[in-house]
Amino acid sequence: MIKKFLSNREIEVKILIALLLILIFSCCSHSKYGSDQAEFELKDALEDPSKDNFVDNKKILIKDDQTAIKIAEPILFNIYGEDEIKHQKPYEVNLIDNYYVINGTLLLGEKGGTFLIIIDARNAKVLKITHYK
Repeated sequence: MIKKFLSNREIEVKILIALLLILIFSCCSHSKYGSDQAEFELKDALEDPSKDNFVDNKKILIKDDQTAIKIAEPILFNIYGEDEIKHQKPYEVNLIDNYYVINGTLLLGEKGGTFLIIIDARNAKVLKITHYK
């Protein structure tokens, strides 16, 4: 029986490869909720809205105008088109009683209407979207 002994260098290389494989598999694999868990969370949220930790006047989810605009724009772009909405810059943004009322503007003398979107600052719920003529 012949015994083969590994050199220290060979052992180090094998350990390094093993550690590298462990690192690759641990950092590149993500655990996911899965659709069953997502469905459970949705049902739970819909059944008991009081669990929404942002629904009180002391906790504000949207804290500034720029965040409100970043929420509003993709929604408005999808409905009315990006060019149409961007043409209405600068937007007018008002925070009233924890609601962002955002509307487009037109150049003086320009005819037409502008969008209006109202978003609850406490939970980012869209309350109203319209485009005036």
